[in-house]
Amino acid sequence: MAKATKRNPERTKELIHKAALAEFSDRGYGGARVDMIAERAGVNKRMLYHYYGNKDDLFLHVLERAYEKIRTHEGKLDLATLSPEEAVRELVKFTFKYHHENPEFMRLLNNENLYKAEHIKRSKNIKQMHSPFVDLMMDVLKRGEVAGVFRKNVDPVQFYITVASVAYFYLSNIYTLSTIFGRKLSSKPALDERLEHCTDVVLGYLRP
Repeated sequence: MAKATKRNPERTKELIHKAALAEFSDRGYGGARVDMIAERAGVNKRMLYHYYGNKDDLFLHVLERAYEKIRTHEGKLDLATLSPEEAVRELVKFTFKYHHENPEFMRLLNNENLYKAEHIKRSKNIKQMHSPFVDLMMDVLKRGEVAGVFRKNVDPVQFYITVASVAYFYLSNIYTLSTIFGRKLSSKPALDERLEHCTDVVLGYLRP
């Protein structure tokens, strides 16, 4: 493994990234160990430090990659070509399903909020990733306003936070909510029902 990774630095970095993502998702920043990340990746710990610096830098790298992944997938939705209402439906559907299918993303965000975003504050990339997406949201909302199907002057940032939150809370608390209310909220019928509810809530707010 050591010889193979030396010959292929990009593969080595990807192995380290995947191992770090798993370790930070499972144990959080505080509980994660560099030794365990190196072991999971099958690389020498010195190689990890060589490519990613210290634990702080590696955690920030994992966060940046996580944000880059979701923004890249959102960009593929091609919302600019859809009618305003269909664009919103697609965004809500994507956001809900993405959080469901990528629970490590929610765990990373939960953990970073415990540290009051101290790692993200050092990022030179994350804010730049979000600016084009905010502009895209503004375009969808303005088109809906002009067409008379959306209310006026909706803040795109507030709007996106709402879209994310109606999906995020349900999924991040799915086990406690299932226990409290005596429902199997992780079943497919329950997930489908929740997605429909989220879509209705968001579109209901947007209507004039």
